[in-house]
Amino acid sequence: MELTFALRRKEVVDSVPAISEMLERWPALFTEDQVCMEFNRIVGKNLKKEFYGNIDKHSSCLIDILRSKRGNIGHVLTELLQQTKTAEPTDIRTLVLRGLPVILGDKHKDFFKQGFDSDDDDSLCNIDIGILLVEPEGTVPNSSHLNPTSLKIIIEEQVVMDKIEDLPKAMCLLFGLSYALHLNYPKSMKATFQFIQQVLLELGHNELKPKLQSLKNQLVM
Repeated sequence: MELTFALRRKEVVDSVPAISEMLERWPALFTEDQVCMEFNRIVGKNLKKEFYGNIDKHSSCLIDILRSKRGNIGHVLTELLQQTKTAEPTDIRTLVLRGLPVILGDKHKDFFKQGFDSDDDDSLCNIDIGILLVEPEGTVPNSSHLNPTSLKIIIEEQVVMDKIEDLPKAMCLLFGLSYALHLNYPKSMKATFQFIQQVLLELGHNELKPKLQSLKNQLVM
């Protein structure tokens, strides 16, 4: 098993095969258990425990920051806050993960896309990396909706994982896939993924960009 991992890892890093090729050759790599195993092999941490645990640790402070924003950013965040009706962990994690890209200035509308179960593959055109929020037929399109029916992970216009129950799991798995597949973070959400990596999970040793350092400072005040 370790030899298989080492050989596959070398090919993924050195040859950078297309996602469509990896889906065909290593379909098991795109399952929840395998994503978690690959992440653990690469960085030595439990993906779900670290991802969820660190969001939970800072969620109260982050939500206070979301509530403090005014202007256009505040308007967007208010819409998200008003949809969060409970203190259930999944709802709070969803709010935090939808709010982070707003306060960090990412182009979240280019990353979170809304679609329907009946949509064909043509609807995935031009989505390099993103999460598709699957809604029931007849729903008014709204990429800010926090509770879709299910979610899909899109990479290189390919559905690589689907029928995901909630947004925190989708974000967690995509973060893990970025390591397993040696992917660059999506340009539209680069600051958010860097914040998750460098601040929440404490991975990597690169100096934080000013806006990430500023948000980190607010968490420890």
